[in-house]
Amino acid sequence: MTAITPKASSALPDFCEGIQYFGEVLPGFETYGATPAVESGKVAIASPTEANAVYQTLLFSDALRYLTLQITGSKASGHPGGFASQAEAYAALVMLGYKNIITEVGHHAPGFYSAMFLDRSLEDMGIFRVQELRDRFREKHGLLGHLSGYIPGILAPAGPLGQGQHFAMAAALLHKDKLFPFTLGDGGLGEPYIVSAIAHFHTAYPDVTNFLPVLVWNGYSQEHHSMVSLKTNEQMQAYWQGNGFDEVVLIDAKEFDDRDQPGDYVDSTAFSFEQRLAFTKAVLVSIDKAATSALSGKLTVFIIKQLKGAGVHARGAKSHNLYPKDTLDAPHIVSALRSRALSPEEWQLVRTNAERAGGGPAAKTVVTEFALPLPELGELPLEEYAVSGEPKVSTTAMGRLVGIVGQKDRNFLVTNADGNEASGIANINQALKIIHPTTDDLYNQAPNGQVYEPLSEDACAGLAAGLSLMGARTLWCSYESFAINGLPIWQTVIQAMAELRRPTPSTITLFTAGALEQGRNGWTHQRPEIEAYFASLMRNGNVFPLFPPDANSIQVCYDWALTTKNKGIVITASKSPLPIRTTFAQTHQGLQDGAVVLHEVAGDRKVVFAVIGDMTLMPVFEAAAFLENEGIGVKIVSVINPRRLYRPDDTAWETSSEADGGFLDDAKFAELFAGDALIGVTGGAAAMLEPIMLRSTAKRDTFAWKRGETTASAGELMAFNGLTAEALTKRAIKLVH
Repeated sequence: MTAITPKASSALPDFCEGIQYFGEVLPGFETYGATPAVESGKVAIASPTEANAVYQTLLFSDALRYLTLQITGSKASGHPGGFASQAEAYAALVMLGYKNIITEVGHHAPGFYSAMFLDRSLEDMGIFRVQELRDRFREKHGLLGHLSGYIPGILAPAGPLGQGQHFAMAAALLHKDKLFPFTLGDGGLGEPYIVSAIAHFHTAYPDVTNFLPVLVWNGYSQEHHSMVSLKTNEQMQAYWQGNGFDEVVLIDAKEFDDRDQPGDYVDSTAFSFEQRLAFTKAVLVSIDKAATSALSGKLTVFIIKQLKGAGVHARGAKSHNLYPKDTLDAPHIVSALRSRALSPEEWQLVRTNAERAGGGPAAKTVVTEFALPLPELGELPLEEYAVSGEPKVSTTAMGRLVGIVGQKDRNFLVTNADGNEASGIANINQALKIIHPTTDDLYNQAPNGQVYEPLSEDACAGLAAGLSLMGARTLWCSYESFAINGLPIWQTVIQAMAELRRPTPSTITLFTAGALEQGRNGWTHQRPEIEAYFASLMRNGNVFPLFPPDANSIQVCYDWALTTKNKGIVITASKSPLPIRTTFAQTHQGLQDGAVVLHEVAGDRKVVFAVIGDMTLMPVFEAAAFLENEGIGVKIVSVINPRRLYRPDDTAWETSSEADGGFLDDAKFAELFAGDALIGVTGGAAAMLEPIMLRSTAKRDTFAWKRGETTASAGELMAFNGLTAEALTKRAIKLVH
């Protein structure tokens, strides 16, 4: 293609300001580009076989490639190669009217931004021209290097591989009349646990097939060949069929190559113009077939096989990302841009189609641009037990409320890796039923249940967090020791929620069977180090770990969590019967102030115990009795909501969507924690005590988890970790003297 200046062509549309190179119109433009293929008032092309639709889809794919390379080149940074190899597939989806497109590939971000620019979605953030698109790429309050909920029209975040399917399946479950394609790369195909997550979902929801994996099979990963690069087409089809897919639609660019390119992976932009059109038509027709199949009840995958970097500055893994040398002035970047350059008329045609398709800009039409209507829960029937009365199981008390929520909200979903009964929440299964094709009353199974139980924490966390991001209420349940395997997707979502431009229900978890209860099961079940992860996340500003000390408290904590938006709320509690130590009113106060006083006895000198958890209170109360006999004053403070105990400047709360600026002031902090000595006690990671230790001016120390060991009782395990009444008493006496 010959590059020309805009003066040599027709008037330049305003949005084209910043485009460096323009080209002559392609052959046939007068015939096939005279009017937009997406007619005014329509949401898609009339037919995937019409010549003008094929022609204009090719223009769209070149426009996507050009913008992707120019915006990454503007910062000599970013990732153009992966998206470029599937530009025809993305263009085809849009021309067919499908804009609810998700990806699991964060490196496709510049391509998605290009698409959002072309359909005018980015105007919602003040980006009207290509120059602004360039300027704001990889800038704060701009277009981040990886996809974010901050960007208009983008349905879900992307970065860690192996996550996009969760968002697509969650959206499909909530919007059964819409298609949710999601792109995934062959380099990331082996990430946990894409195909297994889809398999469990399809078994649980066999009628929900309106999500469409779009495999970008380009032969390369980030820095080398992909691990599936040697598979034949037949082997790749067999792989998906063997994993339960009814329809496998594969388009291989090699079959259209008329330039004798070597290797199994070729670049369609190198074909003759006639063959480029033939390839584009095949993609368009096949995407239409795959979409129709997915929407008609068949589990379907679409595969586009084309060399990575097709149509940009390099090919193969070398096209993956730009380096400082890859500037817009570099000859190889200039050459690539010139080869993809469109004329002003073609740019205007592409923009018109992009804007009309799907009924308007993605920022005005995709499902995540609207808050999902939720049924009212009303006032939940909390049951307050008598303080010092019969011990109760906290998780069971919460489970009763969870069942009521699910009965009032049919979209509500509970996820657990097959362990509700073991966690003291069998009542959830009884009330809501485990989703299973085999109906069995003994095991509380039914096809239309609301408890999702794959043996994968990634799948549990993924669907629960994905549904929350899409606007639904959920609860992810797990053993504290196993939850680490689901945290990557959960963290992705809570960070996205902090940036989201709309309110959505907080993603809530219940982690049971803390390490102190799991001594008999050995070290594999003893991993409370996860609490250090949540402790660090508290500084995000929208993460709230909650530690209810009893069965009364946990009900109030869950009731509060249900009222919140755009937060990550982690409730950690025991599955053993434990004493009732608080009233509802005390937990309401503890949620507001961060902590509540459980016990106080005056003395000549005062030791304050700041205690996180429920079982850890037992040795503390025992130690208090010893100290009181010695005439030492004791105050036991239960830390319920440690995030409130930070100072406002310690967290990024003010930058969070649905910002929560509630923090305990210095005077009230002193009322709770001032004394001659302060001892922080937790059965988990000491990092959770940080907000208290930062602010206290007393002599202070911490007792916390050290390491797991196989023991016969919780007391023995606490003793192994130094969490005994004797050790606490000894340390307290030493501090006050």
